[in-house]
Amino acid sequence: MEAVMTLINQAERIMVLTGAGMSTESGIPDFRSAGGIWTEDTSRMEAMSREYFERRPRDFWPKFKQLFQMKMSGSYEPNAGHKYLADLEKRGKQVDIFTQNIDGLHRKARSSSVYELHGSIQTAACPRCGARYGLSHLLKEEVPECTAETGDHAVCGAVLKTDVVLFGDLVQHFETLYEKLDKADLLLVIGTSLEVAPARFVPEDVSRIPGLKQVIINLEPTYCDHLFDLVIHEKIGEFAKRISAAT
Repeated sequence: MEAVMTLINQAERIMVLTGAGMSTESGIPDFRSAGGIWTEDTSRMEAMSREYFERRPRDFWPKFKQLFQMKMSGSYEPNAGHKYLADLEKRGKQVDIFTQNIDGLHRKARSSSVYELHGSIQTAACPRCGARYGLSHLLKEEVPECTAETGDHAVCGAVLKTDVVLFGDLVQHFETLYEKLDKADLLLVIGTSLEVAPARFVPEDVSRIPGLKQVIINLEPTYCDHLFDLVIHEKIGEFAKRISAAT
């Protein structure tokens, strides 16, 4: 505990990479852990692809909503881990969070510099006219449509495209991630198995940056634990409570 506290206290610019384990203590399932949704049925992965949405947008939305428990998505709350990262910012640290999660909980915890690599479940856009919509509109109908008026006063009516990065879409903000890494003193990797590209390559790339320390906090070991200066196998919420109590 003392070693990680020293690294965090000494760092002025902290870059954070988070995964599903960041939000499990908020009640959101980790889809890629043993027995997770992605390991149970590969057909679900096919249905969550850009190609499937473009072919069958009206079939896509019910599957998407069921898979991601969309009716519940607005009710999840940040846990101690999310709040700890937001508190680091309040203490004067520059904290840039790059998350693989789509739940919006880092923003809900009031972290100000959040980059959602895989997009957000909270929003969607019209692929035809570009109009944007929030969660309340997405939940009104089983298949959310664009209600914007066109030039002839007709309603657009196109099926909306979720802002979640689907299979076949490009991950977002990755150039910015490496720009932030070049300026960071410390990389915190939290709650990710580091199995999903391209985020899985970050620790190896960081190991080539002189002077940049990296810490991983994850319940289970990962294939690249050996690359980190400190490895903590613990739930992020429990860790955050212990380190907060010690400061």
